[in-house]
Amino acid sequence: MPRQHTMPWGAEVLAGGGVRFRLWAPAAQHVDLCLEDGADATLLPLEPTGDGWFQLTTRAARAGSRYSYRINGDRRVPDPASRFQPDDVHGPSEVVDPNAFRWQDRDWPGRPWETAVIYELHVGSFTPQGTFPAIKAHLDHLVELGVTALELMPVADFPGRWNWGYDGVLPFAPDSRYGRPEALKDLIQTAHAKGLMVFLDVVYNHFGPEGNYLHLYAPQFFNDRHHTPWGAAINFDGADSRPVRDFFIHNALYWLEEYHLDGLRLDAVHTILDDSTPHILTELAQAVHAGPGRQRHVHLVLENDDNQARLLAPDTPGYTAQWNDDCHHALHVLATGETSGYYLDYAAQPAGQLGRCLAEGFAYQGEGSTYRHGAPRGERSSHLPPTAFVTFLQNHDQVGNRAFGDRIARLATSPALAAVTAILLLAPSPPLLFMGQEWGSEQPFPFFCDFGPDLAPKVTAGRRREFARFPEFSDPAAQSRIPDPNAQTTFQSAILNWDALAGDRSQYWLSLHRRLLALRQAEIIPRLAGISGEAAHYRLPSQRVLAVEWRLGDGSRLRLTANLDEAPAPLPELPAGRLLYATADEAGAAGDRGILPAWSVAWHIQET
Repeated sequence: MPRQHTMPWGAEVLAGGGVRFRLWAPAAQHVDLCLEDGADATLLPLEPTGDGWFQLTTRAARAGSRYSYRINGDRRVPDPASRFQPDDVHGPSEVVDPNAFRWQDRDWPGRPWETAVIYELHVGSFTPQGTFPAIKAHLDHLVELGVTALELMPVADFPGRWNWGYDGVLPFAPDSRYGRPEALKDLIQTAHAKGLMVFLDVVYNHFGPEGNYLHLYAPQFFNDRHHTPWGAAINFDGADSRPVRDFFIHNALYWLEEYHLDGLRLDAVHTILDDSTPHILTELAQAVHAGPGRQRHVHLVLENDDNQARLLAPDTPGYTAQWNDDCHHALHVLATGETSGYYLDYAAQPAGQLGRCLAEGFAYQGEGSTYRHGAPRGERSSHLPPTAFVTFLQNHDQVGNRAFGDRIARLATSPALAAVTAILLLAPSPPLLFMGQEWGSEQPFPFFCDFGPDLAPKVTAGRRREFARFPEFSDPAAQSRIPDPNAQTTFQSAILNWDALAGDRSQYWLSLHRRLLALRQAEIIPRLAGISGEAAHYRLPSQRVLAVEWRLGDGSRLRLTANLDEAPAPLPELPAGRLLYATADEAGAAGDRGILPAWSVAWHIQET
């Protein structure tokens, strides 16, 4: 069956023949369509239709035609709604007929959110080939691991040969280095056939610094009244903001409908600035739930440093969950002992903050943040179910934003890592793994990009300045050791080494992850449907001993007892219920000796 999302932008192949081209260019006097055929180009004028729109329908174009727009008789630019860029962000766009791809997953309904076990990957470095088709060879590995959802880092077309994806400038076009649109669609339907959901990370807070031509003909896309880390904000609330809002709403619907994705992860929404009503995030969520969300399970997930719990309201058409940085930071401090940077906020009471995250959602629910110079952060979240918070020990940010891209397997001892892994994978909150984490990969995942000669040196220097405030990078010689993001060797160091799976150490970690996720599938997930907020509590019998209890959706009680310290500790009490899992020997963890061994975790379940 074909799938197409109809939108007011871009090139649309018409059923009766020909192509309709449409562009919003309110700052342009006239716009020409440039149909490219080798060295020659056919120029056809677009007709102004009012409110900054230009349009042309012509039989001179067809699927596969390459085209660009000439603005005011001068500069040629790609289509901002291009479905494919065969020659990167500065080249011409290609007309794509989405109806040419015949989907085979008509009956795929998606999966309920409580079943989610998420695996984040970067397409370009997940395999040596770095393509959509190459991912397919590893889907069975993920199914056997216990993963139920892939999450792709952004694939929107970016400049250069490699990039994390957050510098995309053409948000409707999957990057050509990863494969054609049909290859991404085939990956998605292959994943569905194996029972895997597929999520996509999308960036609606800025455009990348190279290849964004909107300022030339549609400066109304930006609003100088709001400022972000990338400059002027995207214009969601100023004059002429309606087409801008529609551009991003259609982008979300496009990925969910035309690519049959199961959900989106919205990057850094705290930098999406909008003083209007309804907020763009509200309007976008309403459009998704009124559209593809009516027929199947569709999930919208946020990254939000402001911890705005109101966006996660379970009884409104909003957002399913949020990445819980608080939980990561507490786990990281406990496992590694690091307390610099934003980890400073978790240095004094990491076990207590972990307990609050597991039982109530956020650690910061309006309290002042030392790292943010005392500014309050967050909103009350205890009324939300634990399934509203995605937890993780690693993700692209928490690894890649370190100077050398260090993974936690290089920073924590094996007993500490095993303990926090057992918490991550059996707690009610949906867990997220970062590619290679399942076998304890110690490979770095540094920040990498491939900008042009004007921008690349500035990015390299800026990257090194970021770390100059840390004592270990205070002198230029130390800063020079930070990998150059634009160097090919930096990118190549991140390409996942699948041969490492054969080693004994890798097999130990892989076996542990498989065992824990099998337990999650058998014992935890079937009990999560209907779990509510205000259904958990935690306590700290001592500074590094944590006890948490949840009332699950079926009424059963799940209990965690953990000693997150290098020294044994007295067992506060013998947990009631059946032992599901223990990191230490069963008798010691269950309390027959009256102690909790160092770095021990025990899970018990008490059925109704």
